[in-house]
Amino acid sequence: MELAGSNFGLVLPCVLVTSVMILAEASMDVWVTNSNGGDRLSQKASLSPTGSSNGFHISVNRNKRYQFITGFGAALTNAAAYNLYHSQRRDQIMQDLFGPSGISISYLRLPMGGTDFQGVQPYTYDDLQPWQHNDFHMDSFSIQKDQDFIIPIIKQALKINPSLRIIATPWTAPAWMKTTNSLFGGEFHHGNNYQQAYATYFVKFIQAYQREGIQIDAVCLQNEPKHSDNAYPTMILSWEAERDIIKNYLGPAFNQNGINTKIVIYDHNWDDTSYAGNILSDSGAAQYITGSAWHCYGGRHDTTGGFHNQHPNKDIYFTECSGGDWAPGFNIVWGMRILSIGQTRNWAKTVMYWNIALDDNHGPKVGVGGCNNCNGVITIHGNGDTTKNAEYYIIGHMSKFVFPEAVRLDTPEYGWDDVHSVAFQNNDGSVAIVVLNPRNDRDQDFYIDIDGQHYQYTLPRESVATFVYRN
Repeated sequence: MELAGSNFGLVLPCVLVTSVMILAEASMDVWVTNSNGGDRLSQKASLSPTGSSNGFHISVNRNKRYQFITGFGAALTNAAAYNLYHSQRRDQIMQDLFGPSGISISYLRLPMGGTDFQGVQPYTYDDLQPWQHNDFHMDSFSIQKDQDFIIPIIKQALKINPSLRIIATPWTAPAWMKTTNSLFGGEFHHGNNYQQAYATYFVKFIQAYQREGIQIDAVCLQNEPKHSDNAYPTMILSWEAERDIIKNYLGPAFNQNGINTKIVIYDHNWDDTSYAGNILSDSGAAQYITGSAWHCYGGRHDTTGGFHNQHPNKDIYFTECSGGDWAPGFNIVWGMRILSIGQTRNWAKTVMYWNIALDDNHGPKVGVGGCNNCNGVITIHGNGDTTKNAEYYIIGHMSKFVFPEAVRLDTPEYGWDDVHSVAFQNNDGSVAIVVLNPRNDRDQDFYIDIDGQHYQYTLPRESVATFVYRN
């Protein structure tokens, strides 16, 4: 119990000042978003303790703890950085994304080079001239193209939110490291000299960003390593190759260069646990690996919980999901139930969406194919206006209230169509409880029970609320 005043008893001649105790009352603040657009992270009247009754009880157990949270956010693709950098309202948009008056995004996914969302032609950090065949010593390595607008946006984001962290992932190795000698499609060369060069590529990338004052918290070796597409930068990287690169080259190279960046494996869909499992079964590789990363485009969202049970000493990162015209079922209910609540209840330390900012045409997409109707977290229109999409509020109900190093607390699990909840305790002692009513036919009444107190609330249909409790 926090004391707002002091306990004191002071005796003076002819005067007695008696002991006074002022107790700080517990408070619970509420923010709500619903699918019909009536509320968008709208703050409601604070709650006071009430009596308890029958019904749904979300009992928060401070003594039963799970994973620590690293952050919530989205990907800063080349296209997203291009849109942000050139926006007429750049400063305000950056505050909306990273500032406390906005949603305080705390984790960024940074592609290492080109993807299917490009403001300029796709590239890597070691592209060669036509007459050059290889560059095993990385003599041509450069992050110059990132310095045009990606790095300035990251620096501005870090100035707004210094606790922001970054996970970086390539969509492809440089073309000369691939069997097709192309950024689009193909497979990574399996020779030891290529594996050594790829480890050097990561070391140079991390060191180059460090010289810019930007720390890379974690890296994955390859985005969606089982996927190849001739329309945009992609690359097949077998689990055997990923294992060998980490075990024989990347892990030792990080140690030799004093690099503390975490190594995360897989970075693909829920529908295959064997890729990451096979790598972790090799102790020589596993010693360097922090955890595994997962996407939403195949399989069940509770896969990560099962994988954690098999590998309890390795972290779970959820790193990509995109809504769009191609996914009409993606909405606030789906995003909260499956991802923000569903993934954190299944041990994810991060929940991340795809592009943080796209334009009116779901781009730009200079020189690439791939998804032509994906949504960004926000849309930046040609006239300078912005639209905050469902992803903005799905992220915001977590990132605005659940801070890095928060720990997940135990809450009960009810039926699929009943209330869904997850709770976290921040380092300052505050507790954020996120509750979803997925039903489209009725409001839901429930109680939040914490520290022996009960708070009653009625959550409208297809709505999410974040409750912040301070005592």
